Amino acid sequence: MSLETLIDSLKNGTGIKRSRAAAELGQLGDVAAGPALVDALSDTNPTVRSNAAFALAELGLKEAAPHLVRLLADSDEWVRKSAAKGLGLLRAEEAVPHLEKLLEDDSDMVRRNARRSLKQIQGQ
Repeated sequence: MSLETLIDSLKNGTGIKRSRAAAELGQLGDVAAGPALVDALSDTNPTVRSNAAFALAELGLKEAAPHLVRLLADSDEWVRKSAAKGLGLLRAEEAVPHLEKLLEDDSDMVRRNARRSLKQIQGQ
């Protein structure tokens, strides 16, 4: 699918179409998708937020790091996991104190991804 088609699906599709579009935009590799993916971080559907967070990291958009840090406090564990994982991929040093807080998260999945991301950022 084209960038434009995927962005339209991300903005106007059903929940499943929005979540698939977010994932596919990351795989497409076009940084022009960045603004639409940042907007999707506020979607009501947690799968869309999760996929958009990881897609921004796949695109290597370091400027998205502050948005991902905000998602570390999301109510959905999958969103927190994706944000933590994305911050590690981006090697976002500014996220270290926030990721350290996630080492106490209720979700084992979130704690594992926070730990892995801290190692990535710290070069271990």
